[in-house]
Amino acid sequence: MSASAIYLAGATASGKSALALCLAKRLGGEIISVDSMQVYRGLDIGTAKPSAAEQSEVRHHLIDVAGLDEPFDAAQFVRLAKRAEAAVQSRDARPIFCGGTGLYFRALFDGLGESPPGDESLRSVLEAAPFDELLDELKAKDPAAFESLDRKNRRRVVRAVEVIRLTGQPYSSQRTGWGAPGQAPSNLFCITREPDDLAKRIHARVDSMFERGLVAETEHLAKRGLRENRTACQALGYRQVLEHLDGEFGLAETIELVKARTRQFAKRQRTWFRNQMECQPFECAAGELADGCCERLLGMLG
Repeated sequence: MSASAIYLAGATASGKSALALCLAKRLGGEIISVDSMQVYRGLDIGTAKPSAAEQSEVRHHLIDVAGLDEPFDAAQFVRLAKRAEAAVQSRDARPIFCGGTGLYFRALFDGLGESPPGDESLRSVLEAAPFDELLDELKAKDPAAFESLDRKNRRRVVRAVEVIRLTGQPYSSQRTGWGAPGQAPSNLFCITREPDDLAKRIHARVDSMFERGLVAETEHLAKRGLRENRTACQALGYRQVLEHLDGEFGLAETIELVKARTRQFAKRQRTWFRNQMECQPFECAAGELADGCCERLLGMLG
């Protein structure tokens, strides 16, 4: 009988990947990434993608499965994730889902939503409209979506207004077709940290990314079509570095901006996981090594 899957969710920089790697080594597992940006080839430094050494130690799935010229969405994720899970179990290994993209987790657990497909003509009109007007329309027609969306992400705002105009209904009430969180699968954990500890980890991670060449990586990706991929170009870090390359911000200001945006993103992730999925909270203490977290978590597994 195949061992049940383990699910590790949580905010960026909370230590999910290190914990998943430790669990995989202890349990003979393979890791299935639940990250909407690690799917793209070339987005390495800015997505904190597992290193080549880590991927050689433990088999990873759903990393580098799409090019910058390809769209990728929750439907593709669910299809590939289920295929990967079956393959892992066929090898008598344990699937370990790990990531911070809440929408992908929820789609995996509760199915895909029923929001309408895009309308190219309407999309063109909306993309040409002043962004402030789109925000005003979203706020007036769907205050809940206005509050929950990343209002600096034009792509998401455009999609919300598009769905509202196509259906005449609030985006927030139909974008997934989900009601209250359903029955959570066993072994679903949300990795948490104290806010100050998480902020320190975010700052250290961002500094490391720039030291390792995030600007050069982004410049290279821009030549390969990063700007034309409406999803990938919005990725944290890359979006701000593209603005830096366009002369909008100096390097020091860009680094601080990435830190601030990442803290804000982590806060939204924590709220999403708390409200949208019935996870078992699993707190990692400041300074606690992955091995120690792993040992504690092993005692909680079903």
